[in-house]
Amino acid sequence: MARIPVERRIALQDSELCYFEWTADDDSLVLLLHATGFHARCWDQTVAELPETCRVIAIDLRGHGRSSKTGPFGWFDIGNDVVEFVDALDLSNIVVAGHSMGGHCALYASSHRTGRFKAMVLVDPVVLAPEQYAEQTDGALAFESGEHPIARRKASWNSPEEMFENFKDRHPFSLWQQSVLRDYCHFGLLRTTDGYALACPPKIEAQIYTGTGKRDLKTLLPRVTRPTVVMRAKQRIGPRQTMDFSNSPTWSGLAQALPSARDIYLPELTHFIPMQRPDLVAAEIRDLLTH
Repeated sequence: MARIPVERRIALQDSELCYFEWTADDDSLVLLLHATGFHARCWDQTVAELPETCRVIAIDLRGHGRSSKTGPFGWFDIGNDVVEFVDALDLSNIVVAGHSMGGHCALYASSHRTGRFKAMVLVDPVVLAPEQYAEQTDGALAFESGEHPIARRKASWNSPEEMFENFKDRHPFSLWQQSVLRDYCHFGLLRTTDGYALACPPKIEAQIYTGTGKRDLKTLLPRVTRPTVVMRAKQRIGPRQTMDFSNSPTWSGLAQALPSARDIYLPELTHFIPMQRPDLVAAEIRDLLTH
């Protein structure tokens, strides 16, 4: 029988975070950080593959899920929430796993609180090659003019089941394990007076995508000395297509730039590695828990 998490909340300096905890008596602790536009319960199928003796915490990051929707929404702001979170709960010996933005935030947090983290699993963490940051332009104007495609996502649904049926045959959702897609739909909607709304409003999701120009971690990487696994999907070749998640945006040299990391290249998978193969992510977490 699957473990049921406890929903909790915590007030930080300028945000209130909702988080879910799978309690256990063991000293081992896994912290899970989701991607932009997702939520904590997207990790349920990964948690199901972890030892029941392991304590697990998954956070709804700022602007997502059941957490507060007050900005700013830069990735460093969200990463700082993670720093405050582990301080407030006095967490230590943490094995952190982060997907996409969550992986970026895991790197940020561990570089600021090296003593609290034991190891990391970075799942396509969207850390770009150094030269790409120099080419970045601020996308805020595109967002404000309504041009970012994410801002025009369908935000209202009659039910989680309607959302699931709408997505299950569409790329890239058709590649996901259906159990993960059901979790994404079921926990990714909030009840309204006349139906359901996305728990991460499209305008906030778009703002997160377009307001991340100052997110280069280059100067922080040498601080991240804990054992780290970098999981990457098929490498993207050529310029990025708008909102194309088929391939990996992560710098292929990231593992080599970290003091104690190894690279796992998964060309058969898309950027949505935890949605396609939660068992692979869980296996890396389990391995780090025992070392």
